[in-house]
Amino acid sequence: MIDIPPYPPLDPSNYDLIVVGTGVSESVLAAAASSSGSSVLHLDPNPFYGSHFASLSLPDLTSFLHSNSVSPPPSPSSPPLPPSNNHDFISVDLVNRSLYSSVEISSFESEILEEHSRRFNVDLAGPRVVFCADESINLMLKSGANNYVEFKSIDASFVGDSSGELRNVPDSRAAIFKDKSLTLLEKNQLMKFFKLVQSHLASSTENDDSTTVKISEEDMESPFVDFLSKMRLPPKIKSIILYAIAMLDYDQDNTETCRHLLKTKEGIDRLALYITSMGRFSNALGALIYPIYGQGELPQAFCRRAAVKGCIYVLRMPITALLLDKETGGYKGVRLASGQEIFSQKLILDPCVTVGLESLSSLTDQQNETLSVLVPKSMINKEKIARGVCVIRGSVKANVSNALVVYPPKSLFPEQLTAIRVLQLGSGLAVCPADMHVLYLSTLCDNDDQGIKALLSAMSNLISLPVPENRQSDSVVENDTSETKPILLWRALYVQELVKGEFGGTISSMPSPDGNLNYNEIVESAVKLYEKLMGSEELFKEETSPAENTTEEENDGGVEIED
Repeated sequence: MIDIPPYPPLDPSNYDLIVVGTGVSESVLAAAASSSGSSVLHLDPNPFYGSHFASLSLPDLTSFLHSNSVSPPPSPSSPPLPPSNNHDFISVDLVNRSLYSSVEISSFESEILEEHSRRFNVDLAGPRVVFCADESINLMLKSGANNYVEFKSIDASFVGDSSGELRNVPDSRAAIFKDKSLTLLEKNQLMKFFKLVQSHLASSTENDDSTTVKISEEDMESPFVDFLSKMRLPPKIKSIILYAIAMLDYDQDNTETCRHLLKTKEGIDRLALYITSMGRFSNALGALIYPIYGQGELPQAFCRRAAVKGCIYVLRMPITALLLDKETGGYKGVRLASGQEIFSQKLILDPCVTVGLESLSSLTDQQNETLSVLVPKSMINKEKIARGVCVIRGSVKANVSNALVVYPPKSLFPEQLTAIRVLQLGSGLAVCPADMHVLYLSTLCDNDDQGIKALLSAMSNLISLPVPENRQSDSVVENDTSETKPILLWRALYVQELVKGEFGGTISSMPSPDGNLNYNEIVESAVKLYEKLMGSEELFKEETSPAENTTEEENDGGVEIED
């Protein structure tokens, strides 16, 4: 339990909106609501900004994962009590559910890491990058949050397999013709496909059907993998497009295990994001960028924007109970861990905050309806994501510091059902000391064992694991270049539950970090909730002036990207 500092009572005690948690979605909403003139109180039980999107030192990451991987025991069942001196309300106790399981943290060079432990900025929800044409970038430019964060380019993208070879992703005309792993026929096939996609996108933009080639409506509704086969693309090229450019997770060739069979229309949209990201900013080397000091800078940027607009921030302040109207059952406010009662029109909660089931039995139907978005849903068919963080000495690819590696389904072992993504980041991004790199790994999974097995396989393919790790030899793939592999210094493995957001009118719950590489769906959920909360009012409508736009065009579109 976090020690609550002796805060003075908050004044005022009434707000339009209370937001609990400083993750990306919550911070975007707080900034947008503050910019629209709403009074906002933004709370976080943690001593840092970012919640599940935070970037932390190694000790802080270790502490957070351990403290959030075991749910606290439920309090004894008892009827809800009215708040002191006010019999118009009842209070319903809240509990925190754990998002994390199977947490395993290992240090193999303790003395070195202890010396530098505070020089790390390690992401909780990695791997994650920003596409240059990502909706999060557009929102930052519109809100002015871009003034509080800087980026650097991801140098290269690769596709890996069980042999240990990392092949460049041919994502541009120049990259295609430089790629020595492609035959001349494969290069021509890939160029022809990209030209078709660009022609289709141009015709869609210009609304001109007469002079440009478009993909037929029938093809657009067909599975994307079937359309790629129709284009006579060989399996190697199909795999690159599906998993390293469109960034799909599930095996599109296996309809029995594929939970999301992508249509061509969605596939073209994903390619459009990648293509429009290439060259959007002059200083960006490719489609992908990453915030200096870690992804935790993104929610902080929106929090700073919200503070400028009058949002009040209090860290280390959990809420312990909800206040409901005794007669109508409607939401009225919250009780802070300090004991103070704060009231608001609307409430937005972190995905960890929920209501204990034992508290619901003594409530009326109207009160239960108000709390329905906070009741934990069934765990049946619940998706999870396995995440890994490695600190290594050396690089997975010579002369490359910041890189993305994708292992398509079945590329490491036959039972690999989903793609595995690996992001390597170096000291130029201020995430680790100069002679080290940080690796982030993730893969979607049905259960913890399946996810951890996949991550260990990718780790073994890329880095030198300590000798005892070879006990996993039945499920881990070694390659033939072990003498050149970087050395593992520290590692964290954990599995995160994927929780969807819930909108309930007066009380809403935000989603957990998803399994995507970018922020599009996270930002989209925040925008949709804002529209429901605020009606037709435009998001950040007065934040960017024409004069600022002129400056932005001269300054790489308003996004600061270091060379």
